[in-house]
Amino acid sequence: MTHTSDGCTDRAIRADERERCVQSGETVAPELHLLNTMGGIGDYVSLAKPRITALVAFTTASGLWLAPIRPPPAIIVLTLLGTVLAVASANVLNMYLERETDALMSRTMRRPLPARRMDPRFALRFGILLSAVSLPLLSLAVGPLPGLLAAIALVSYVLLYTPMKRRSPASLLVGAVAGAMPPLIGWTAATGKIDLPGLLLFAVLFLWQVPHFLAITLFRRDDYVRAGVLVLPNEPGGDRRTRHNIVSYTVALVSVSFLFVPLGVAHTLYFVTALCAGALFVAYGLNGLRPSSGRRWARNEFALSLVYLTVLLGALVIDQPRGTAGHKERTEARRRD
Repeated sequence: MTHTSDGCTDRAIRADERERCVQSGETVAPELHLLNTMGGIGDYVSLAKPRITALVAFTTASGLWLAPIRPPPAIIVLTLLGTVLAVASANVLNMYLERETDALMSRTMRRPLPARRMDPRFALRFGILLSAVSLPLLSLAVGPLPGLLAAIALVSYVLLYTPMKRRSPASLLVGAVAGAMPPLIGWTAATGKIDLPGLLLFAVLFLWQVPHFLAITLFRRDDYVRAGVLVLPNEPGGDRRTRHNIVSYTVALVSVSFLFVPLGVAHTLYFVTALCAGALFVAYGLNGLRPSSGRRWARNEFALSLVYLTVLLGALVIDQPRGTAGHKERTEARRRD
């Protein structure tokens, strides 16, 4: 179909012109027809959402490092590889299912599928291939429990969270379950079981995602309206409820983060870091309750959440005690290997 200068409803519209139409408030047709192009290497990398995947690698490595048993190097590598591939699969399949929605949002319309750089069928095959490699890799080469957790995360993200985004703002909590799995996968890869410290890692990642993504919904709310994605700020009275939820979940996050100390997973350095970073995070969240706070505050809250998580997990890794019991378990693990 040939595009004309004012044809915002034309299905063959280019990505740059889609952006112009969206910004001008005109109707943009979703991308439905197929193309006969495989896309380039960069497009496949983009489908995997490399920044999110890098964060997943970091959180998975944190779970591996904090576990009382140090697994062999091969298990560490296979755990990281399998988890990264599983998350990449979830991201690819999510983009495949949301390609029409992405075409309506200014921040996503340049992705490979809505920008028509790749036939959706190739993206679907790529996502299925990644899942077909990652889940058996984790289950057979690392352990059945890490494989099961990865499968739960993949299925819940693709089949529950993705379609739920158009039905309820509560989809955020479903997506947060999948996003909190990587450190627990790392922990179980090392220990073979779910322990309280591993569940605390899961809880920290789960609680952290709520203020992180709610901040995004505040400064991207117009995009979500155009795409028909339901987010809390666009609900009646949702703006204030969103800001209160940011504070509530941040307080819960900071409170849970202290529990690593009595469990013996971390010590003084971590406690001081968690206290200072948590106080700053809560204080800035409270600042969002002021009527004068706007999108700039939301953007800063989003950025601060990333800094907070990096600092918190970094301190947790650095300050992990190396007691006699932990050393014994690691020694026994090496002998068994």
